[in-house]
Amino acid sequence: MDLRLALHELAARHRLDAAAARRLQALAGFDAEPAALRRWLPIGMAVLAAALLGLGLIFWVAANWEVLGRFGRFALLQGVVLLFGLGALWRPAWRAPLGLLVWLGTGALFAYFGQTYQTGADPWSLFALWALLTLPLALALRSDLLWAPWVLGAFVGIALWIEAHSGRSWQLGPDDLAVHAAGWAVALLLVGAMGAPGRSVTGAGPWALRTAATLAVVVVTGTALAALFARTVGAHYLLGLGVLAGMAAVFVPRRHFEVFA
Repeated sequence: MDLRLALHELAARHRLDAAAARRLQALAGFDAEPAALRRWLPIGMAVLAAALLGLGLIFWVAANWEVLGRFGRFALLQGVVLLFGLGALWRPAWRAPLGLLVWLGTGALFAYFGQTYQTGADPWSLFALWALLTLPLALALRSDLLWAPWVLGAFVGIALWIEAHSGRSWQLGPDDLAVHAAGWAVALLLVGAMGAPGRSVTGAGPWALRTAATLAVVVVTGTALAALFARTVGAHYLLGLGVLAGMAAVFVPRRHFEVFA
């Protein structure tokens, strides 16, 4: 229901004059500042600034690829990670956005290392190492502002690991069922870590949980739908239905209820 439309109908029904109508809108709080605006607006602006600054740094390095030598690129990326890490220690109020910059800088450093030395490692190992080494940072900050992107990077690693070990994208076979089941199990562990079972340790909030739940559903349904439209419906589809039903059952009870999930 549209509250403003309901107020207009109420004013018309009772034939309120202009002063009474303004009083009714004031009682509804339309002219007041939202209660949480003063708290969340500076945080949102700081996170946006941190994300733009981190991505701008990555793009700047890419644009000046030929100008900077190998030593200069490594020194720049490592210096950024160190500088923003020290800034997070120095200014507690800035820890969340600066921690996001540290996370972005670490990912850029790993990506450049992989491009420079061509180690031959699978791409999933880069994301796994990125998530593992920045896990202490996320545990220390205990903020959704870092947990949500951290979860995104971890799920990219899970998806790449499944693809690397199954060898196929849309063609499923019974021999790769164990690979998908293992990937889904890790995805569910991340959902549990962001939810009520692990919240006392991680300090994650609702947006980290919602990000993890959404990505887990994407990972599971992507494979299950491929199995559904295969020539013969594979066990992946039935397993996917079971996993989604289990996730739904977890979020139904009052103790773990989360309407988005």
